[in-house]
Amino acid sequence: MQGELGAGKTTFARALLRALGIKEDVPSPTFTLVQNYAGRDFPIYHFDLYRLKSASELEELGWDDACADGLVLVEWPERATAFMPRDRLDVHFNIGARKYREALLTPHGLWEKRLEGFLA
Repeated sequence: MQGELGAGKTTFARALLRALGIKEDVPSPTFTLVQNYAGRDFPIYHFDLYRLKSASELEELGWDDACADGLVLVEWPERATAFMPRDRLDVHFNIGARKYREALLTPHGLWEKRLEGFLA
């Protein structure tokens, strides 16, 4: 999830986590860098890479394991572009002219097929 500060990235992540059945408190992972949740059918990882000093820190955060077995929500993915999975859905938030939040969805890999016709 990309967008300037205040564009709605964390708010969207919280709403998605609630929709996926997460009932516990959903803090922003700004300082912890990652929050883990036990979803009904799969683990969910919420990363915030804003404070990432180098992309190599992702390994210490369990990035590879998260991408292998769960849903991964990433705020500020542009800080680790080379590590983003091939199959992903990019969401770019923008604050529009009337202060409305806008979201641009860009599918990559398998997501292109999944959303075929939906984003046309």
